[in-house]
Amino acid sequence: MPRPTLATIDHRALRANFTALAEQSPHSKLIPMLKADGYGHGASAVAAALGDAALAYAVAAPEEAQRLRSDGVTQPLLLLEGAFEPADLLFASENNCWLMVHNQRQVEWLLQAKLPAALRIWLGVDTGMHRLGLAPQQLQATYRTLINSSNVHSAMVICTHFHSAELGAEQVAEQVALFDSVAAELPAEQSLANSAATLALPHCQRDWCRPGIALYGAGHTAQPPSAGATALQPAMTLSSAVIAVREVPRGDRVGYNGRWQAQRDSLIATIPVGYADGYPRHAKDGTPVVVDGQRCPLAGRVSMDMITVDVTDLARPALGAAVELWGRQLPIGEVAAAAETISYQLLTGISARVRRQQLI
Repeated sequence: MPRPTLATIDHRALRANFTALAEQSPHSKLIPMLKADGYGHGASAVAAALGDAALAYAVAAPEEAQRLRSDGVTQPLLLLEGAFEPADLLFASENNCWLMVHNQRQVEWLLQAKLPAALRIWLGVDTGMHRLGLAPQQLQATYRTLINSSNVHSAMVICTHFHSAELGAEQVAEQVALFDSVAAELPAEQSLANSAATLALPHCQRDWCRPGIALYGAGHTAQPPSAGATALQPAMTLSSAVIAVREVPRGDRVGYNGRWQAQRDSLIATIPVGYADGYPRHAKDGTPVVVDGQRCPLAGRVSMDMITVDVTDLARPALGAAVELWGRQLPIGEVAAAAETISYQLLTGISARVRRQQLI
């Protein structure tokens, strides 16, 4: 019998979220993020769920693109980190991949390459994130150089990445102004909006929006994000079951180093999920866990394979009682906040030993 810890991926939620994001940005095309194995949901499964609705997808690297191609995904795939070596240009050309170009070395590789087909280029400009991207003063000259190359498709995209879009329009104003000052006159499509900007900053919804975490029904806050009046749905539910229940007398301690101490005679349930599965090791006592449909507090340190939960206020749960670690009953953002991390890390950190179930 398999271990009961399970990540259920809801294809209906993915489709509903995509539709809501498209309706929120009606004048833009969407390129969903499938990097990091679809934020832990399974990149190929996400692509299957969306079907022909998405015009293209984005991944971090050629290896991720190769897996999608092996699984039969046919849409163009944008390689967000660009080429790591000249051979990646040939891979992109042969496999219908679009290519981010963000430094002069990549520009030189592109100009010197011998390719079977011209590449569609996304030209990244650094407007303040300071990770990747051409310096703003390099953009126009680089664009003109590339557009005259036979290796470059005429449909180029100019893009940038926001550092604080979730904090509102004021936080991206300088980046938008700098972008527009160097890109406005170039005859190319534009892409500025990540998830937060797609949801809340219409002036940043240019030709392409790049939804990532929002597609999966999560965000930067404890509560799930909304697209207009539509609440986005969590696409992953992490669940398990009670495997032990024991009585702990007042004053006794639970778990490694005895961090949690019973303030009353207590009932403690053991759940087979731990940091080796991707549950956050730094979750604090009191982190909510849903047992038999009711919220109960984490009691004691997260172990490699198990957690312990105070179920004193429930009718004694039976062995096998249903447990939700996050999902429809418990927003992942609440768990992330309790562990002083972000939902991105929790979703992408689910380990290979956790079974996946596709809810089609």
